[in-house]
Amino acid sequence: MKNIILFDEKSTRDNLLPLTFTRPVAGLRFGICTIAEKWQHAITGNYSFLAADYLQAKFPISLNEDDNIFIAGNICPNDELISSIENLPLNSAITHGDDLLAFRGNINDFNSRKWEQETTIENSPLAIKMLYDIFSLNDVALREDFNAITAGRKSQHLSSSNTLIGNPNMIFIEEGATVEGTILNTNNGPIYIGKEAEIMEGSCIRGGLALCEHGIINMGTKIYGATTIGPYCKVGGELNNVVMQSYSNKAHDGFLGNAVIGEWCNIGGGTSASNLKNDYTEIKLWNYPAHRFLRTGLQFCGLIMGDHSKAGINCMFNTATVVGVGVNIHGSGFPRNFVASFSEGSSAGFTDVSLTKFFDIAKRMMARRNIELTEIDREIFQSIYNIADTYK
Repeated sequence: MKNIILFDEKSTRDNLLPLTFTRPVAGLRFGICTIAEKWQHAITGNYSFLAADYLQAKFPISLNEDDNIFIAGNICPNDELISSIENLPLNSAITHGDDLLAFRGNINDFNSRKWEQETTIENSPLAIKMLYDIFSLNDVALREDFNAITAGRKSQHLSSSNTLIGNPNMIFIEEGATVEGTILNTNNGPIYIGKEAEIMEGSCIRGGLALCEHGIINMGTKIYGATTIGPYCKVGGELNNVVMQSYSNKAHDGFLGNAVIGEWCNIGGGTSASNLKNDYTEIKLWNYPAHRFLRTGLQFCGLIMGDHSKAGINCMFNTATVVGVGVNIHGSGFPRNFVASFSEGSSAGFTDVSLTKFFDIAKRMMARRNIELTEIDREIFQSIYNIADTYK
């Protein structure tokens, strides 16, 4: 059995903060699955992660002495890459330009970037390198995942209470899912509905959509593709090209577009986030390693929110706002376009949040889903808290 390690390049990880404060890059959901799940489906093996030191207790690395396959955690599998990796000789690497995509050998040679043979891939694989890639490329990832997951399988029956527009082969419903009284349009992309998920009556859905296991779409929700609602998330209102990781809620009215939401987030009723500037100019987005706002080349970009962050009712977010980990935003008015981790406040200003208060809130929220805030989780957040000031 192959020993496969999904590794984080530091530069890539830093560009994907704040989402990678709390997980390896391959743990990001993109399309229907996380990147790790895509590889697990593509190549059989024992999988582990090479991530930031403070994440290793939760995402440990498992090493063979000499024969390991290291795969960049930000890239997605395709036929060419899968074939190249499966036939990769020992002490060999696969590259694209300056990027190391995969290496087979021991950890020392991997760290020193020493190999005997190199194969160059001409076509760049689907990859996330910047925060906005997660929503910008989600349509491609969602289509690829849909084809991989549904190949050779039969969907559950779609109830006659629904209206289907488009190709019926582009909708797939897993066991236990409930869909009633909904308009579903597959002309612009596939619709995937995971196990035990529910779409309530009166909702209007335009693919591509991934509603993952135990996800809920509330009554009268309007969703435009390409949108991913992660496991155990609940959404309502209006969403357009949004990626939610898991266990997060945007359950009420309000608009969210071209956005990425982490785990254990809550967005209050009536809260909306702009995704387009009034003057239609190019968007700049906060970049953690640069400590400043960088050009994106985009005209549309909404809210990026790290894990365990919250927004109260009727909050408003400016175009391309980045919110860190453990943030609590409330009140009227627009907060600044970058809100550092472990802080709370409004447009009037922010104050620091103590770890004790953060742990109390996180523990209560997670308990609602019968999930424990473990000692390992606490140590991870302590590490993030210790370095948070370096990213302000």
